[in-house]
Amino acid sequence: MKQAPRGMVKDGQGAAPVAPRVRSTAVLLALAICAGLVFAGFAALGTWQLKRLQWKLDLIERVEQRVHAPAVAAPGPGRWPQINADADEYRRVRLSGTFLYALTARVQASTELGGGFWLLTPLRSADGSVVLVNRGFVPAKADVQPATPEVGPAEVSGLLRMSEPGGGFLRHNDPAADRWYSRDVQAIASARGLSPAAPYFIDADVATASHDTGGNRPVGGLTVIAFHNNHLVYALTWYALALMVAGACFWVGREERNLRRRSPPRAAANADGIGRESEDGK
Repeated sequence: MKQAPRGMVKDGQGAAPVAPRVRSTAVLLALAICAGLVFAGFAALGTWQLKRLQWKLDLIERVEQRVHAPAVAAPGPGRWPQINADADEYRRVRLSGTFLYALTARVQASTELGGGFWLLTPLRSADGSVVLVNRGFVPAKADVQPATPEVGPAEVSGLLRMSEPGGGFLRHNDPAADRWYSRDVQAIASARGLSPAAPYFIDADVATASHDTGGNRPVGGLTVIAFHNNHLVYALTWYALALMVAGACFWVGREERNLRRRSPPRAAANADGIGRESEDGK
């Protein structure tokens, strides 16, 4: 027997369209609650991203001020516990001491000059504390030790940077093999028996390291100061999703209202037709 297409019912003369069902009040209420929660969630995420945007803009402004401010004394051991990225990173600092060249760590790096290594050399101050100094970049084939190591006190100036624990992308630091993919201050200091060591390192500027890419001396002043700031895009995306939910709710509500307006006349007409057929069949 041939079946009627979906959305059609058979009567005595053929297939007729079925009127869409009106959703119950309970179903509409459940849909409204779910839509309200989704809308509130998207709107909250958009507002949170706007707050993150303001925080990022403030951070960029503070960093710009630190980078261009005169150098100050590097934080000593008494201040180490309070050092944090928000308050101290990229601050221009200076310090003096003696470089321990034999304990230099090579950290893999990729810069505008190509692939190679950062040279992190411990600098021991007069009070015995140690600060790792990133003396700069050298190409991969360069000799990491200078031909005539400097002796005596050295003056260092540069930007304070926070430790980079763990390693690089998909590569972990291997202290046992002396392979370093990030400037992990604590791990490098521990592997070389340096104590007490600062929880930060210093990116030496051009004045500290010779800007000579052809020799053995490292190239300083290559610190890249960049902050990803996509918070506005994220905020607009979340708000757009919230508006889409609101638009869907409006459309469903309008359709339900139209169905409810059309349903009573149709129901009455169907009832009259059934009554007449019953009378004719007697």
